[in-house]
Amino acid sequence: MSSSGGMDRRGFLQGLLRSAAAAAAGGAVWGGFVATTKHAPLALRPPGALAGDAFLSTCIRCGTCVEACPYGTLSLATPGEAAAAGTPVFTPRDVPCHLCQDVPCTVACPTGALARSAVSDETGALDVDRARMGLAVLDRDHCLAAWGLRCDACYRACPLIDKAIVIEHSRNERTGRHAVLMPVVQDDHCTGCGLCERACVTEKASIRVLPRDVVQGRVGDDYVRGWDAEDEGRIDPATPVGSEQGNALDWLNDGEVDHD
Repeated sequence: MSSSGGMDRRGFLQGLLRSAAAAAAGGAVWGGFVATTKHAPLALRPPGALAGDAFLSTCIRCGTCVEACPYGTLSLATPGEAAAAGTPVFTPRDVPCHLCQDVPCTVACPTGALARSAVSDETGALDVDRARMGLAVLDRDHCLAAWGLRCDACYRACPLIDKAIVIEHSRNERTGRHAVLMPVVQDDHCTGCGLCERACVTEKASIRVLPRDVVQGRVGDDYVRGWDAEDEGRIDPATPVGSEQGNALDWLNDGEVDHD
């Protein structure tokens, strides 16, 4: 074999090895990217989005919802963002959801990843106020209203004013003479649209919208709001006195005290 032939063969093999190494590295990077973005706990989705894996398995990354949004609120996540690539997300501080009454993004979804039923009332009529994209959370330490300054920008921007955000009055203990007009988020009504976050005047928003699963706790079945008939209905009625379990005295004393 000639020396030139040997050099050509060696160069070919070296190029092949470099290509294989690059492919392996790319695969590792992409695999890591998929692993980190499959579950995106901080991603905010459009109105009616299914929860968690149900959304990821139903969304086909078609971008129809993005095209349907008249405000440019939605975008498709790109590699490197904290959401699965190609899925619709929005950033309230940049462009919040304007709660279109006809909910065009949800209506346009061809797969049900954005469920129309989640933004409809009992009759099936669209009601975007039922959207639960997230929940606004207030940072009291950096809220100007909490400092005693007059600021109600988030309150005024809320499309469900006096429902999703209310103002609570309290005495300014620092001055002793003024009132603190504090915005308070009502989680039963907050849609997570982010208009409050966009309106906040502080350099970094002191009220921010986060996914509800991140913000809210979960009480579980061990505790019940006794004043709420619907919640109380979750538990079985107490065993009546005189049943096979005995009465309360029998249970407390376990036979140690004669109560005849």
